[in-house]
Amino acid sequence: MKFITSFLLIGLILSGCASKPPQQQENICQIFKDKSSWYRLVNRSEEQWGAPIHVQMSILRQESSFQNRVKPERTKLLGLIPWKRKSSAFGYSQAIDSTWNWYKKEENRPLASRVNFADAVDFTGWYINKTYKINGIKKNDAYNQYLAYHEGHGGYKNKTYKNQQWLINTAKIVDKRSKKYKQQLDKCKNQFKKKIFGIF
Repeated sequence: MKFITSFLLIGLILSGCASKPPQQQENICQIFKDKSSWYRLVNRSEEQWGAPIHVQMSILRQESSFQNRVKPERTKLLGLIPWKRKSSAFGYSQAIDSTWNWYKKEENRPLASRVNFADAVDFTGWYINKTYKINGIKKNDAYNQYLAYHEGHGGYKNKTYKNQQWLINTAKIVDKRSKKYKQQLDKCKNQFKKKIFGIF
């Protein structure tokens, strides 16, 4: 019994470490060094959906800072009492319930979880591809992809972002970071590709 308890405790500790966000989040090479499986997973999403790694990672960085259980802050009742959350957004991707359920149903992935990085990046690639098909936004256009990611395809079409200067500013940050990530990744991606194919 003690052995089983210890085993479970070790498992919980390791699982906590595995979900700990990377420390140097403005350097994509360091992120992939810290998280040894992440390059393979995001690369697989890029191959599946055509969504560039640097765009996916910049969106995820903005949405959750790579935290797997983050939720929006609660609103306050009467300005004091913690009340309902602003939305159902959750996990790495901050996908809301309805959009996540759409993804799970369409891709036949009933067990996909927003706290799982592999599922989160597959979702992000899927959504970027959907945005390309529905709104005609190029997959490497991080600025407009982020606006559609945040506002939804209908919201983007109706230009709901135009009266939200903070959102436009955030999209500029995502775009700038995406370009920086690309420059960084161009210098280090070969070392991660070698690991995928077992070339040393």
